[in-house]
Amino acid sequence: MPPHVESSSSDDDGPATRLFHRRRSVHKLLGRWKVADILLWRNKNLSAGILAGATLVWFLFDVVECNVVTLLCHIALLGMLLLFIWSNAAPLFDRRPPHIPEAIVSEKAFREIAQTTQYKLAHFVSILYDIACGKDLKKFLMVIGSLWVLAVVGDTCSFTTLLYVGFLCALTLPPLYERYETEVDHLVAKGGEDLKKFYEKVDSNVLNKIPRGPIKTKVR
Repeated sequence: MPPHVESSSSDDDGPATRLFHRRRSVHKLLGRWKVADILLWRNKNLSAGILAGATLVWFLFDVVECNVVTLLCHIALLGMLLLFIWSNAAPLFDRRPPHIPEAIVSEKAFREIAQTTQYKLAHFVSILYDIACGKDLKKFLMVIGSLWVLAVVGDTCSFTTLLYVGFLCALTLPPLYERYETEVDHLVAKGGEDLKKFYEKVDSNVLNKIPRGPIKTKVR
């Protein structure tokens, strides 16, 4: 279904028209915390550092074609060597020896991550099940088309490159949209109307002529 644009006069954080019935600014929509600051480049040094790290990982795995096990072993060896030197040299310079932060091995943090992941996964599987059952033919065809396009793209490039491209999009599209929000909303609204008219023609001429059985309702 094409994106919707809705007018909103109660929010002063952005333009009057918002995509997807959105009533909040881009920063609020992304959570307003560190993740939003990174994606919108509020902290340019941190965002640039993360981008540089992701680029280095992509270069090592996709261009240099490093072995994952070998690279992890080298990183572990380097880390253990640094910790060994630090631990033994700290008393000589009246410094505290290194310690592992409790946040890294916090049971509560792992439990919250696991619960959040389980909830998101269950919700995602439920949505896919409803679409696969054919309850909404339009969404079913959109998902089939998207999976086919993704399969074609995945056949031309590696999984590491796909992740890196997705990461680049996450770090570039939100700030660009925040900067040119009014222009993008206007273009999407115009394109959405054209897509809606095109879908109405396809729906009346093709989709409505496809025979479908009755949809069974769930008994509770």
